[in-house]
Amino acid sequence: MADQKDSLPEDYFNNVYQNSNDPWNFESSEYELGKYKETVKYLSRDFFKNAFEIGCSIGVLTHMFADRCGALLSVDAAEAPLVKARSRLRGFEHVRIEKMSVPQQFPEEQFDLILMSEVGYYLSMPDLLKLQQEMLNHLEKGGQLLLVHWTPEVHDYPLTGDQVHEAFLAISGEGGPLKLLHSSRAENYRLDSFEKR
Repeated sequence: MADQKDSLPEDYFNNVYQNSNDPWNFESSEYELGKYKETVKYLSRDFFKNAFEIGCSIGVLTHMFADRCGALLSVDAAEAPLVKARSRLRGFEHVRIEKMSVPQQFPEEQFDLILMSEVGYYLSMPDLLKLQQEMLNHLEKGGQLLLVHWTPEVHDYPLTGDQVHEAFLAISGEGGPLKLLHSSRAENYRLDSFEKR
């Protein structure tokens, strides 16, 4: 078995954003736009009181669902993309954009939506499981947990998208804290939606 990789450090992302302010083409990629539309389609309610988005980057997806939240906290581990996210979400008084490294940092509040898009595979498995527990602790009963991740393997990343999602599916069976609402797979990403029991 290969050695377990550590979670990727903040410097990894700072370096990526140093070379481009939209390194993954979130603003222009047809793939990203299609994935974002699919993500929004599987939000389980028209309106959430208090939502938490882990990994907002430059805020493209954030902007697409911000008006469905009474309050929204969107975070990213690197500061560079947040400058653009704050600019994009200017005028959305109920949206807070903050720098935060999960799972070492996690907000104190309770949420009825936690959305994690393209973040889990940057973490080691121990850190992912720590984050999973934080999510469960801060997700209200009946609240939605929505995960979306790229599935092809990336050499730099400690985990694959499938490993991330399987860790949550493992606690969604009978008697588990999560109930699976929806699961789908596109060519290069998967989406799983859960409700907290």
